[in-house]
Amino acid sequence: MADNRRRIRFKSIAILEAVIILLLIIALIFVGLIRGRGEAVPANANSDKPQVRRRAVIEKEEAFYQMDGRKILMQDNTYGEIFVPVYSDVPASTIDTEKITMRNGYAYYMENGEAVSTTGVDVSEFQGDIDWTQVRQAGIDFAFIRIGYRTYGDGIVTYDTAFQRNIEGAQAAGIKVGAYFYSQATNTDEAVEEADAVIDALAPYDITYPVVYDWEIVHDAARTDEVSVEVLADCCVAFCERVKDSGYTPMIYQNKATSMHKLDLPRIKDYDFWLAEYDDKPSYYYDFRIWQYSNTGSIPGIEGQVDLNICFRPY
Repeated sequence: MADNRRRIRFKSIAILEAVIILLLIIALIFVGLIRGRGEAVPANANSDKPQVRRRAVIEKEEAFYQMDGRKILMQDNTYGEIFVPVYSDVPASTIDTEKITMRNGYAYYMENGEAVSTTGVDVSEFQGDIDWTQVRQAGIDFAFIRIGYRTYGDGIVTYDTAFQRNIEGAQAAGIKVGAYFYSQATNTDEAVEEADAVIDALAPYDITYPVVYDWEIVHDAARTDEVSVEVLADCCVAFCERVKDSGYTPMIYQNKATSMHKLDLPRIKDYDFWLAEYDDKPSYYYDFRIWQYSNTGSIPGIEGQVDLNICFRPY
């Protein structure tokens, strides 16, 4: 009987000791974590400039039901007139379309009888050799230069053969310059690769206008045909954040239909938007900074047709 009592007592002491040791281990781990946080140094602690080429943190928030009951009337190729709900948390356009006037083939935004907008073109190697002096004399204030593209079949990142000539020619003529990349990215790694290609190409130049992510639907057995809404938004964020970290202003280019049906607008609302809508007046509901209103423009100094743009709030 006494032996049983001793065994029980020893067993109880052993259990108590094990519990105390476990509690001490947990306390040591907790102290180590607190001390580690206190000694951590932020990545940009020793720099006045933003860190360059960080990976974007892809934050996602469901916004399908963040509506306020308003609807947009649109035309659909299959159903004709359709209603699209309005995102209540995406800024609406403040542009008064009644203030847009066309003169000599150019669009102007008028306030108090004066044009407060700037006029621009976007070009690539397809425009051939451009006489930028003539272009400037024709009233062009800014130009977006294509830096390159990813092929929609093989997915190869390729530089535009004329980007260097066009940037240097436009700047020499006194035209402000932005840049764009024609993307066929299918994931964020490819979007970052495209952003890095642009950043490397622009390193020798001081550009004024944004660096633009131009992702387009091809509908020709393209590698991007099955890209989801979620992945497209991820790619937009990855490209734009990479560009922003390098000191440039990021922008997203898209036509009205693809924007309304394919872009996750709440997730990209913080980036400037360049709208493509070929009409007398834009009908796009949400905020946009630049409007590409024609793809059949004619400009002295550029052979053939060229895209025409208006920037409502110049950079």
